[in-house]
Amino acid sequence: MSRGILLKIKSITNNIFQYLLTIIIVIFICVYVISLQQVVGSSMNSTLKDGDIALLNKFGYHFFEIKRNDIVSIAYEDTKYLVKRIIGLPGEKIEYKDNILYVNDVGYYEKFLSKETKTDDFSIKDLGYDVIPKNMYLVLGDNREDSLDSREIGLIKEEDIQGKVFLRIWPLNKITLIP
Repeated sequence: MSRGILLKIKSITNNIFQYLLTIIIVIFICVYVISLQQVVGSSMNSTLKDGDIALLNKFGYHFFEIKRNDIVSIAYEDTKYLVKRIIGLPGEKIEYKDNILYVNDVGYYEKFLSKETKTDDFSIKDLGYDVIPKNMYLVLGDNREDSLDSREIGLIKEEDIQGKVFLRIWPLNKITLIP
């Protein structure tokens, strides 16, 4: 074979290797680090709207603590993902009375809720618990009157949390970090 043909084969092989490596890295990032999450329904109004697309940090929850008010994606019924807000943490007694959240009997202001939002009275005892068990969380939608959340589906296991929503990327005119 001539030297020119060998150089051409080497160049093609290098290009194929670079493309394959790029594809593998992109797949790794999408599966384990960051992915897209579409909001379906009105349960997170007014923070996130139906059709919004956000980036989901899947990697961080393996190293950082889940906190109250984090907006997370949750695996639900094998084929669905719900976007909800963490309200109750393991070891806490949670209760809503007269539209006020009480964490371990101390009133807690939910600054992300609009003034029109009404949360019906609710207690963790309604789900059969005195406090939230280890590795479980109480999640609610921000639109409390129209949300499929822990009040109906029960507490969420830590393993069902797919990651934290951290950046809305669609619609483009509303790109924003999600605190």
